[in-house]
Amino acid sequence: MITDSFASRHIGPRDQELGEMLKVVGVSSLDELINQTVPTSIRLKKPLNLPTPLTEHEYLNKINALAAKNKIYRSFIGMGYYGTATPAVIIRNIFENPSWYTSYTPYQAEISQGRLEALLNYQTMVMDMTGMQIANASLLDESTAAAEAMIMMFNLRSRQAVKDGKNVIFVDKDIFPQNLEVIITRAKPLGMEVVTGCYSEYTYTGKEFGAIVQYPSAKGTVRDYAGFTAKAHEAGVLVAVISDLLSLALITPPGEWGADIVVGSTQRFGVPMGFGGPHAAFFATKDEHKRSMPGRIIGISIDKHGNKALRMALQTREQHIKRERATSNICTAQALLATMAGMFAVYHGKEGIRRIASYTHSAAVVVANELTKLGYTQNVKSFFDTLEITLPSSVSVNTIKEKALASKLNFFYKENGNIGISFDEVTSVNDVNAILSVFAEALGKKATSINEIVESNQIPANLKRTSGYLTEKVFNIFHSETEMMRYIKKLERKDISLTHSMISLGSCTMKLNGAALMLPLSRAEFGSIHPFVPADQVAGYMEMIHDLEKYLAEITGFAAVSLQPNSGAAGEYAGLMVIRQYHIDRGDTHRNIVLIPASAHGTNPASAAMAGMEVIVVACDEKGNINVDDLKAKAEQHKDKLSAYMVTYPSTHGVFEFKIREMMDIIHRNGGLVYMDGANMNAQVGLTSPGEIGADVCHLNLHKTFAIPHGGGGPGVGPIAVTKELAHFLPSHPVVKTGGDKAITAVAAAPYGSASVLPITYGYILMLGGEGLTNATKWAILNANYMATRLKGHFSVLYTGETGRVAHEMILDCHHFKSCYDVETGDIARRLMDYGYHAPTLSFPVHETLMVEPTESESKQELDRFVDTLITIRQELDDIKDGKADKVDNVLKNAPHTATEVTADEWKHVYGRQKAAFPLPWIAGNKFWPAVGKIDSGYGDRNLVCSCGTIEDYL
Repeated sequence: MITDSFASRHIGPRDQELGEMLKVVGVSSLDELINQTVPTSIRLKKPLNLPTPLTEHEYLNKINALAAKNKIYRSFIGMGYYGTATPAVIIRNIFENPSWYTSYTPYQAEISQGRLEALLNYQTMVMDMTGMQIANASLLDESTAAAEAMIMMFNLRSRQAVKDGKNVIFVDKDIFPQNLEVIITRAKPLGMEVVTGCYSEYTYTGKEFGAIVQYPSAKGTVRDYAGFTAKAHEAGVLVAVISDLLSLALITPPGEWGADIVVGSTQRFGVPMGFGGPHAAFFATKDEHKRSMPGRIIGISIDKHGNKALRMALQTREQHIKRERATSNICTAQALLATMAGMFAVYHGKEGIRRIASYTHSAAVVVANELTKLGYTQNVKSFFDTLEITLPSSVSVNTIKEKALASKLNFFYKENGNIGISFDEVTSVNDVNAILSVFAEALGKKATSINEIVESNQIPANLKRTSGYLTEKVFNIFHSETEMMRYIKKLERKDISLTHSMISLGSCTMKLNGAALMLPLSRAEFGSIHPFVPADQVAGYMEMIHDLEKYLAEITGFAAVSLQPNSGAAGEYAGLMVIRQYHIDRGDTHRNIVLIPASAHGTNPASAAMAGMEVIVVACDEKGNINVDDLKAKAEQHKDKLSAYMVTYPSTHGVFEFKIREMMDIIHRNGGLVYMDGANMNAQVGLTSPGEIGADVCHLNLHKTFAIPHGGGGPGVGPIAVTKELAHFLPSHPVVKTGGDKAITAVAAAPYGSASVLPITYGYILMLGGEGLTNATKWAILNANYMATRLKGHFSVLYTGETGRVAHEMILDCHHFKSCYDVETGDIARRLMDYGYHAPTLSFPVHETLMVEPTESESKQELDRFVDTLITIRQELDDIKDGKADKVDNVLKNAPHTATEVTADEWKHVYGRQKAAFPLPWIAGNKFWPAVGKIDSGYGDRNLVCSCGTIEDYL
């Protein structure tokens, strides 16, 4: 490797260490290992056709030049996206901080207390602002949150309602178009009928199960929905409200007028527009519905010492447990953005949020009054931040548009000729004067100059908020930058991230998120762009997007790509909907059966169920391979109704199955299409591809294979790649033209999903190039096999390929430790914390196992430290078996050991403090102390508390 190449920085082991690693593995070359691991029959015949790799310096010059092609106009388009001022203390200490953005979803709660607290703050903020009793820790975007609300209401139907066939969802017509379209997308395959109309005129027919309104409405009107909600409840109909979170500082929260569910976006709480995302959507509901709520919930529990501890609560609701019976397929959410939004509320507090809301409203009031004086008609009589202007006959829309663009202003130009103007916290006096000048000049007049935006509140008295919010201590003490910086650092120190040690989570690909990849994200040319601006303002974005689509098509071996899905699970859903539409287009409306291996990730069957498909499970054999005979039998049995086969490759068991092509042929012979789950693409890139193998569609996890960070549980990007035949059906969007000529309707709020994080993957591909990407795959496979070989004799690798090799990950069998040592796999996971490590994936896809994926980014030294740790833990297990350690009072059963426990005056264990906290010599130099002891999960679920009130009240 050239030392200044990105590849030399991204790949962990050094070239001079290759020989030693190959010797351990038992091969003479890296290519020999790859030939033993990846079936020759599916290997690519030629190298990837990608641009020559750039150095970091060259890439930063290129991406900066692309950014310069984007035009930063002041956007007053609204429609769910608004300007916001992200506090610098949050940008520097969270958004740009790898200790926050490289962590994983907090399944290992004892080493995740910092981000769990940050997400608890977020939940509390949402509950306070909406007036609801419980909230989750974020969803993907506002539109999918609205669709999730619809599905939840559908699932909450009584048995009698189900028997009566209640399947109608009423949606008020004054709703953002992207929200309506995603609702329609989700409703169709589940047999729901979407009926739109005017909320005040709608008459219930007895077939409705739910109703959805927007508050304030898309037009901008703040309405009194109390009567509508009461009427709905009288008809046995639940009501979901899509709400603007900032507006709720001034207007009555939906929880106070009877809403059953409240959803929306927290984007304007300090998260840049970013050409559509990522942003954290919120979801709040009544306590009685908590077990039906989608997404993760952070709850308060206690640890073994009786101290307060946080954890993810009610996990049995989630797709990895419920699978096809899950009510949602949500997995990756928007944790990093939720953290930022929550911290925005922490930093500003109640008074700060009220001032921001009041300023935003006041700017709208000033412009409304001045435009009325000029002779324009302002149609929204009760508003928060949005006006709708009707032009006099002497003024054309084109005249306004030309003058606005000349002044670098974007408005929302409606089909009926009216103009929408939405204000935000960054609206300046100059902005107001520029807007007024545009409208005045169109009339041949001179606008009155405004010197200040005077605070004003024109919200009707009966709709003004009178209740308190953000009264909890955390929102009232961190208002200086020094205190805020220290609070963020305090939380950061409680969490393990990639800044501390390897995170070897199988199926998660926790690789390096290179600093050069992350730097461009802070640029205003990417962050300050509204997703619905004219195309000529986003030339840089569109060039990058088109190039990225082309690169991903080359890597996957497919013809076309959609970047719209904003998570892996969303990509699964989008891909299945494309397959569904393909069959419908051919007249095969009856094809609704999906074959899914028993080893599949839980999102697979959950996504299939959401796409309205029937799941048939395919067995695996004793070696962990998919049982091809069972697949063939079930494909033939259901050939008349077969829609698709979902398969992960390499398999979820961590091996390249040699009969993969045979599986493809079986499905195609029986009329189905093959959906390849791209979760394990890190073992494919440059060596093989879904297209080469014979699949028809796949999704990619850009937050796994292509270096977007996990952010503690999001953001993610889950684009789908498809064959030429399926390209016609790629998703469209109601505002911006995307997709094929026979497109399915939108699957996300924004046309290009989480566009602002796409530069990460773009840079990753451009700096590695085809050869670098291929080498990264080879090293990922070598690192996994190096670890597997070193662990022989200590831990059994449950599954290997035909030649005895693993792919990029391995499953360590731990099931016998329970019977032999009375030690569970969870105990081993917690003991790893004492060594400074996040545990591998626990009990998936096989119960009582650890699935280890080192990635290509970890150095040989780190691989050796982790292997030495596991070997030492195995010795600790053997000490129990041999009677050298107590069966009850031992380092495994008592893990993790906190600093408070280890430094206490009294030590209550039969083993020493050194063995508890510093079992290997190198640990002292980089010791990570778990913030809490073993958490009592049952206590947290039995006594569910999901807000940061006075903690003492709950303990």
